[in-house]
Amino acid sequence: MANEPDSSNDGPLDRAIAILSFVAEQKKALSAAEIAAALSLPLPTAHRLIGNLEARGLIQKALGTKRYVVGSRLVTLAAKTIGAAFRTVRRHAVLSAVADRIGEQCEIGVVRDNVVVYVDSVRSKQQQALQFNPGEAAPLHCTSTGKIYMSRLPAKVRQRLVKSLPLVRYTPTTIADPDALLALLEETRRRGWAKTNEEFVRGVVGCAVPIVSPDGDLIACLGVSVPAARVGFAGLDAFIAPLQEAAALLSETILQDHEEDFVYSQFSE
Repeated sequence: MANEPDSSNDGPLDRAIAILSFVAEQKKALSAAEIAAALSLPLPTAHRLIGNLEARGLIQKALGTKRYVVGSRLVTLAAKTIGAAFRTVRRHAVLSAVADRIGEQCEIGVVRDNVVVYVDSVRSKQQQALQFNPGEAAPLHCTSTGKIYMSRLPAKVRQRLVKSLPLVRYTPTTIADPDALLALLEETRRRGWAKTNEEFVRGVVGCAVPIVSPDGDLIACLGVSVPAARVGFAGLDAFIAPLQEAAALLSETILQDHEEDFVYSQFSE
């Protein structure tokens, strides 16, 4: 390969993208030699491309090793890209429809730099609710989106993350004990969705469901936040099915290259 001229689909940019894609798909850190072998690249070429990507923050060495994982800049770029993908007329319409159906504010959140960032929201017709506006951020440990994100991490990664987080107690019901949070995250992993019981803001409860790719990878979360006086923690369970239906529709559309007409009436009945 080293002696062959670059074709339109085998130039430096294509190879760099192939490296990024391969590293992002792995569940462990990789050496340059492993990357080169997997992608049939000459080792000097792999080293050069990896160095360029590392200099730009798109990949980085795992702490204390010479092996590579995705870089912080790539993670931030991915979150921004996901946010932009959700801010389309059609996907906003899905969000509006499910908010109308359940009568409460709904929001889409992603995780960026270990905080939850909300990329789109629809305000409910109810006057009292916790308003998460696009661009606002919230902690991982006391939000439903954060719990879903952490619950889907490999167990060892999840444990390290929880132990490293500043588990600030925002309200009397905030889960600030690492062991208690880890137990709840394991329950969330089995259940597939999450709830919060006045853990970030006193008097506000919430729940969220995952929005996943066709391969089952977490893309974002679809959630709702409501006053406990109006719904109550137990009452959140009634929102899960409508949220899951909307999340499934968003999952089907998020990676499509073209806009198609969808029937939203099922979410407004």
